[in-house]
Amino acid sequence: DSGIELLLTQAHLLGRLPIPAHVQTLDLADALDGYSTENPVNQTTPDNLAYVIYTSGSTGKPKGTLLAHHNLMRLFAATDDWFTFDEKDVWTLFHSFAFDFSVWEIFGALLHGGRLVIVPREVTRSPEDFHALLVEQRVTVLNQTPSAFKQLMRVACDSPAPMSLEKVIFGGEALDVASLKPWLDRFGDQAAQLINMYGITETTVHVTYRPITEADTQNPASPIGEAIPDLSWYVLDADFNPVAQGCSGELHIGHAGLARGYHNRAALTAERFVPDPFSSDGGRLYRTGDLARYRAAGVIEYAGRIDHQVKIRGFRIELGEIEARLQAHPTVREVMVLAVDGQLAAYLVPAQPDQDQQSLRETLKTELRSHLPDYMVPTHFIVLDNMPLTANGKLDRKALPAPDASQLQAAYIAPQGELEQQLAAIWADVLKVEQVGRSDNFFELGGHSLLATQVISRIRQQLDVELSLRDLFEARDLAAFAQAAGNGHGNAAPRFIKADRSQPLGLSYAQQRQWFLWQLDPESTAYIIPAALRLSGSLDIAALEHSFSALIARHETLRTTFRQQGEQAVQIIHAPRALTLMVESVPAGQPLEACVQQEMQRPFDLEKGPLLRVRLLNLAADEHVLILTQHHIVSDGWSMPIMVDELMQCYQAATLGRKAELTPLPIQYADYALWQRNWLEMGEQERQLAYWKQQLGEQQPILELPTDRPRPALRSYDGARLNVELDAALLNDLKTLARQQGITLFMLLLASLQTLLHRYSGQADIRVGVPVANRTRSETQGLIGFFVNTQVLKADFDTQTTVAGLLQQIKQTAVEAQAHQDLPFEQLVEALQPQRDLSRSPLFQVAYNHQSEGHNEARELAGLRLEYQVSDKHTAQFDLTLDTCERPNGLAASLTYATDLFDAATIERMAGHWCNLLNGMCRDANQRIADLPLLSVEERQDALRDWNPNLAVYPSEYCAHQRTETQTERTPLAIALTFAGEQLSYQQLNCRANQVAHKLREQGVGPDVRVGLAAERSLDMIVGMLAILKAGGAYVPLDPDYPQDRLSFLMHDSGIEL
Repeated sequence: DSGIELLLTQAHLLGRLPIPAHVQTLDLADALDGYSTENPVNQTTPDNLAYVIYTSGSTGKPKGTLLAHHNLMRLFAATDDWFTFDEKDVWTLFHSFAFDFSVWEIFGALLHGGRLVIVPREVTRSPEDFHALLVEQRVTVLNQTPSAFKQLMRVACDSPAPMSLEKVIFGGEALDVASLKPWLDRFGDQAAQLINMYGITETTVHVTYRPITEADTQNPASPIGEAIPDLSWYVLDADFNPVAQGCSGELHIGHAGLARGYHNRAALTAERFVPDPFSSDGGRLYRTGDLARYRAAGVIEYAGRIDHQVKIRGFRIELGEIEARLQAHPTVREVMVLAVDGQLAAYLVPAQPDQDQQSLRETLKTELRSHLPDYMVPTHFIVLDNMPLTANGKLDRKALPAPDASQLQAAYIAPQGELEQQLAAIWADVLKVEQVGRSDNFFELGGHSLLATQVISRIRQQLDVELSLRDLFEARDLAAFAQAAGNGHGNAAPRFIKADRSQPLGLSYAQQRQWFLWQLDPESTAYIIPAALRLSGSLDIAALEHSFSALIARHETLRTTFRQQGEQAVQIIHAPRALTLMVESVPAGQPLEACVQQEMQRPFDLEKGPLLRVRLLNLAADEHVLILTQHHIVSDGWSMPIMVDELMQCYQAATLGRKAELTPLPIQYADYALWQRNWLEMGEQERQLAYWKQQLGEQQPILELPTDRPRPALRSYDGARLNVELDAALLNDLKTLARQQGITLFMLLLASLQTLLHRYSGQADIRVGVPVANRTRSETQGLIGFFVNTQVLKADFDTQTTVAGLLQQIKQTAVEAQAHQDLPFEQLVEALQPQRDLSRSPLFQVAYNHQSEGHNEARELAGLRLEYQVSDKHTAQFDLTLDTCERPNGLAASLTYATDLFDAATIERMAGHWCNLLNGMCRDANQRIADLPLLSVEERQDALRDWNPNLAVYPSEYCAHQRTETQTERTPLAIALTFAGEQLSYQQLNCRANQVAHKLREQGVGPDVRVGLAAERSLDMIVGMLAILKAGGAYVPLDPDYPQDRLSFLMHDSGIEL
């Protein structure tokens, strides 16, 4: 590929190298007595090529990166203040000279007058021998890839032999700082300073600098430090917009360190080296292909390769997150996670070599399942003695063994005992498999939530044993499940209570879902609907009690409980009961909010009831707080205003000695449930389901918002809320835009939220859950009950989507959804079958709810003033929920978020970005979504200017070889190179390089002439490299250990002329 015509090599390698016929060869060991030892007259400028290093290409075709002398010289000038390298330093050349890390090793030593120890190849493969070399040679500066260092670390931590290391510099791979804990525990962070330097060949070895401290091992993030002073860097989305803090984007590097481009690859050069839109001098940016995100104050965190993101069963997965979790476990020394044939495979080296592999796999699976969703738990755990490394010291992925599927098929172990045999028979029948062993997992055999319900029901029927769904979800295998059954885990078997009706009353579909969720976690408080009302004035407690008793008699849902009857869940309606209020005082020193939270954190027992709780707190003689809590299975957001309104009507009538004149209810909720099932089963279900299947398609994407913490394996539902107020002027602008586009305010606000999610995630298919009241029949308007349904509304984005185009798309989607709003969300989930994941809600992870008017305004009646109390504590049903409500003076909005995932500051920024988008949409409906302003002026200034301060400039009049000549004049007798018992002083090195350089000049080598260099690790290798530079050429390293076909390609492609 290189097109070289001259190859500088060693005679014994000629038979191994695929040298093209037209290429001349020159032996480094040739007699050079007739050539001058004086420095050749310099013909090179800093802009001339110094070297061409080939890196792997995404297509499998290596690409040659063209680097000039000024790239190299400014690298050391810009980093000198950090390192202060000097003549006392001893360096190692550990890496292949065809790997750009070697450029830093070789010239780091020679340009500063240090001594370079060339590590024999066989020593690089032995951590023990390499450690001995470091001790013997008193090496002070060590450069390592993390993979190579992990192997050295094990030996060094166990050895009493003292090392002289002062600096350990990491590069070439992403560094998991937590993996350095054994080193830091043994040596601390000052005995040798540990430094992480992120970099890329195309930007001259290094880009950033970050010293590592012991405290860093506690941080799961991977910050890569500050940029070298003469480089600029940006994290940009696909449209070259700076991303918001916390959002992932592609890292772009600009300014002094950029290579010319790729040799003979004009199209690829244009693709990767792009114009800098933020530069006024026509600069370029290099697109690194690395994911990164801004943290506070401009700190950039490395988030992996874009092409290392994988999708498993529809979930987008960062493999580094799994690796970090495994690396933190004390049983693991090294780990790498890969996606292989649609499954995750964890390759690991145990901390103790003699550890039982099967128990290690089970330990790690249990650990991951306690912290990560099931889809992030590797299917395969392959235990290795050591990680295979490439010649460059990086992990050799190709050398990792393929996962052995037979490891998953644990030898069949027959169920033991009568209970295991009975349970195995039930599993086998429900799962339609021939046999079930005691080590088998229900879900790995093909089980899912619906089949799990059948299993629990059959166990109840056949064995008269009551188990909860959670027992099945948490049991790792049949044996553990049988143990749960034998220990009596689960809830008490429900008793059949005869209802007033002549036959069992079924549940609505929405209730069925709630019943399933409650069985899965009876202690959950995620589905509690609270309300706190402050009652100011003279309160008639007897009238209030009478009012509640009237409501309980009026609405059957307020006196309903639930039970499982065979494979069917039924609701039990109890006779009306009188409610007695206990007036309580707020305990001394306890804030009122704590009392409200106490009620919200008390779970309901759906089998025992009651499912309405009332608590009256006495604050003063004429000041009370009424706390109402209901379970979602008997109520919804529409129902609470109904209850409060009717309660007040009953109370006012009772204080006057009259009976409230409430409109009679034509039906009760149980009637609606029966009607709903009959109606949908008559064909309406099939019609609506067909629409939603077509609308949402077969693949159900997961919204990947950037989070502040890894997602826990199981949602806690802990939440917080941020209130946002949009002023009347902006609300009027939004209404004007909605009128112009022929849409509702709801549609416009939904589109704005989906735009925000698109810009934050970079995903094109954005789905949001929207609750609908689902009270389309007049008979349901006044009922208290669980009617609300959820729709999944999607929006599709591309680079050309405009605001107006998006609004029309959303209009069509919303209108069609209204015509298909009766299909229960639970049936949609069942039909689309998204992957089971207890860490997320199915089908959507962000919800939106809009109210045209509020229901929480203060009210006056019968000598009382009623005001809603706003709680400071909130439950997060989803990752994020936006609520909006129109008010006379503007739009009230709130963002409820999962505190497991997000910090308050993140949501505050997100709210600001939402407002920026809204203003941008109002200004011009014809602009592209990609052009809408997301960041504020200040944030954009941070990303483009403040976090990229005035760039330093390090001009150089000299080339690399000239600096070595100067060093030779300064310390001619100092040792420059050491290799296998041989050594060269600076004067000897310079003289030998000069002789070879003069011979190269005879062969026509001059500025920008590419010369191949094929040499084994030796003193001659460095002599040849320096000679090529002195002659004016650029060296093209050709590692003799490379495969023949790669070497052949490099020689043809690189354009070497000698």
